[in-house]
Amino acid sequence: MSDDTNMTWDDRIDEVWADASGEEVGESTIARIDALAAERGEDDARAEFERGGARDSAGLPAEAVELYRRALSLGLDDEHRPQCVIQLASSLRNLGEYDEALAVIRAEQERSADGPYRDALATVHALILASSGKPAQGLSVALLALVPHLPRYHRSMTAYAHEIAELDG
Repeated sequence: MSDDTNMTWDDRIDEVWADASGEEVGESTIARIDALAAERGEDDARAEFERGGARDSAGLPAEAVELYRRALSLGLDDEHRPQCVIQLASSLRNLGEYDEALAVIRAEQERSADGPYRDALATVHALILASSGKPAQGLSVALLALVPHLPRYHRSMTAYAHEIAELDG
């Protein structure tokens, strides 16, 4: 741990996550995040988002979902809102709430179709579809997310992705 005197709140949050990387997130990480969140108060969207992320990473998706919803209702900036939506949809998927997870992820995809998190949104979208018994549709979503990154074959790969989606009926 470093000297907190010259670090911003964001730096200190990043430090907690850096310390937790590669390890199972548990009570100590939750406690550290909660302590930092308390500095900003319970009506701070970013603090609630971070609290949700700690619980999500600790394998507590139901607790995370409530905190993510609260963060979104309080209003997150354009950097953290898509992250929160991705994490919310993923947690909903883990809880078997596939319809709600799909609704959340699709709404964000429409809202930020060209945003920096579009591929992450597509990845979670694909996972939700696969988990909900529609693996071909999930594969289609994943392939369509990859198409813009290919040096060639855009037309044919797009057609194949649409064709594969039909396999789920």
